[in-house]
Amino acid sequence: MKGACVIGWPIGHSRSPLIHNYWLKKYGIDAIYEIQPVEAHKVAEFISTLPSSRFIGCNVTIPHKETAFEVVSTVDQVARRLGAVNTVYLRNKTVCGTNTDGEGFTASLKQAHPFFRLEGKTAIIIGAGGAAKAIIGALLDEGAEGIGVINRTRTRVQNLQKQFGRSVFEIDEAIAVSQLKNCELLVNTTSQGMEGQPPLEQDLQNLNPSALVADIVYTPLETVFLQRARDRGNPTLGGLGMLLHQAVRGFELWFGVKPEVTTELYELVAADVQRVHQQ
Repeated sequence: MKGACVIGWPIGHSRSPLIHNYWLKKYGIDAIYEIQPVEAHKVAEFISTLPSSRFIGCNVTIPHKETAFEVVSTVDQVARRLGAVNTVYLRNKTVCGTNTDGEGFTASLKQAHPFFRLEGKTAIIIGAGGAAKAIIGALLDEGAEGIGVINRTRTRVQNLQKQFGRSVFEIDEAIAVSQLKNCELLVNTTSQGMEGQPPLEQDLQNLNPSALVADIVYTPLETVFLQRARDRGNPTLGGLGMLLHQAVRGFELWFGVKPEVTTELYELVAADVQRVHQQ
């Protein structure tokens, strides 16, 4: 049976099969989506041989996104800007790649907070890795005016400035607290606060009371960082929505149907996250 898959190492934790198989059943598509554990040294071979395999495409998770970018035959503008591919698909047996992480974040934001507008807004991003890069690109595409970056490694921030230009500026940790009063969107793009990781210690004392606070972490569904923001009265956005929305375009590219992120799907995946959390 034809289908798609998600590749990574390790990969057993992935919720992608839960998401895509829900959609396949909902839309009556005779296909399957599954997990494929692929070690780093086998990524190039796996992706390059997709046209002769039973798979019509795949999702790519950490740490294989950069390798996938190098292996696919063609990439779109978004993947080229990020230097990373998270979605691989076939067109006339040509292996193509894109990256949906950034659009997953903005689509999640729009669904959860439909009256929030990014145009002209000032955002602050915590972290400067691959997720930060994807979200910064998406925010600028949506018209954000300025994006401050808080990160311990200055060279990473400087690389983001080189890539995105004057819209991105560095925020020194020593003055971060005072800078938060001008912030309209605050996003944690690090793994801090994830189960098994240390909590994010960012001081929210001077944060703009109306700023939207987001976290890309979804295990737990609500991090301590988001709890602290909610307790202050700030609107919040958890990371599960981004996971669901980044899957939409891949499904459409593979199966020709643009799926909907519904409350039912959110609750299905949230219940699975909670179940694992309680074990």
